Amino acid sequence: MKRQFDDVLLGSIELFCLAAELSSFTAAATAAGVTPAAVSRSVSRLEERLGVRLFVRTTRQIRLTDAGRVYFEQCRQALSQLSEAERQISGAQVQPSGPLRISAPTPYAHYRLLPLLGEFRRKYPEVTIDIHVSNRNIDFADEGYDLAIRGRDPADSSLIARKLEDAQLVLVAAPAYLKRAGRLKSLDDLARHECIQFDLPSTGKRIPWSFLRDGEVVDIVTEGGLCCAEDVLGIVTLARAGAGVVQTYRFIVEQDLADGTLVELLPQHAGASRPFILLYPHARHLSLRVRTFVDYLTGRLQPKKSRAG
Repeated sequence: MKRQFDDVLLGSIELFCLAAELSSFTAAATAAGVTPAAVSRSVSRLEERLGVRLFVRTTRQIRLTDAGRVYFEQCRQALSQLSEAERQISGAQVQPSGPLRISAPTPYAHYRLLPLLGEFRRKYPEVTIDIHVSNRNIDFADEGYDLAIRGRDPADSSLIARKLEDAQLVLVAAPAYLKRAGRLKSLDDLARHECIQFDLPSTGKRIPWSFLRDGEVVDIVTEGGLCCAEDVLGIVTLARAGAGVVQTYRFIVEQDLADGTLVELLPQHAGASRPFILLYPHARHLSLRVRTFVDYLTGRLQPKKSRAG
């Protein structure tokens, strides 16, 4: 096999990835124990070899170009696979190690994912976890994430999708609101109640509410003068304060229902659910830390079923 990469080139690739991760030649130099000039020369050497600019440089910061982002993602995966192979051959990879970047939506992060991370870290202390809690859809290639949790199947066929659970929906309101506005007896009663709305971040559209009627799932468009965007937990806070009726995930309000802060409405129409999906890129050699976390999370969450109340 013809040799394509010498030691200097491999070192340049490592320094380039470090600069891309830290968004700074100076920070990369400090981390690598070299001078900023050495990092700059390494990047220039790569740019000359490739015939493209990898960074946009200003006096205050550096930023990856579009070509630089593509090259960084490929190089990052390649270096990770090299490190993985070395650890496996040397026997050092008894325990997974290294950074793990995860993106998860607000409700699932707070009520499902975050409570499990302490246990995972105790089992695998060499894995460091950077979690992005947001309802914004991330780009795996551009932003360097290893895993993401989302509430629907991806359109991107390059991603592996594994269902974590079907999270049951429940209709709730505070006793104070029901005392003022009256209870609901049927789905038709939704039209005369203050139904707290949520705008889906990816589309800006309001989500219809889902119910079971005669064994079939029906979606109902509701109306209300209160609407939250971005953070779905905001609609639950409004409901707790007696502002109106809301449909949310049962796992968010289980304790509220148990202590009477919120009351379940129309239980005869409960049972509709929405999935939560674990996503990660296809890779022939998935790192041990990613494989370990996927196995851990699916093992802890897939047996869970939202209770009917």
